[in-house]
Amino acid sequence: MTENKQTIIIGSDHAAYSLKEDIKKYLIERDIDVKDIGTHIEESVNYTDFGINVASSVSTGKFERGILLCGTGLGMSMVANRFSHVRAALCADVFAAEMSRRHNNSNILVLGGRVIGDVLARAIVRVWLDTPFDGDRHQVRLDKFDGLGEKIEA
Repeated sequence: MTENKQTIIIGSDHAAYSLKEDIKKYLIERDIDVKDIGTHIEESVNYTDFGINVASSVSTGKFERGILLCGTGLGMSMVANRFSHVRAALCADVFAAEMSRRHNNSNILVLGGRVIGDVLARAIVRVWLDTPFDGDRHQVRLDKFDGLGEKIEA
């Protein structure tokens, strides 16, 4: 990996396995390194295992950004957003992906493999990767909830 090259950690359950494989290929085409933590099979698996792995890796700073996929994206987004400093955004359209970056500085993109197709998924990933965070007033808002999990657990 080159010094400035981005690495994305990606994980899915069985319901989104084929979409994960397509998104992984797209990321590699864009010269982005991919850490694929699975699943690597189409047989039923527990989505929470993969959600926890990706979200904890982003939460601790091991990876700057991640992508999670499951059938609807709902389960993965619920799991991921339990972690401090994770802002997982379930996106089913390009506008949501753009705004999740501009206003919320999302660091995990969540997609539903049974909800969107591969062409739309690639467009969502492209916009999510390429859209910067606007900062300013939005950072003030993020600061209010970014470490909320730590405060609640204390």
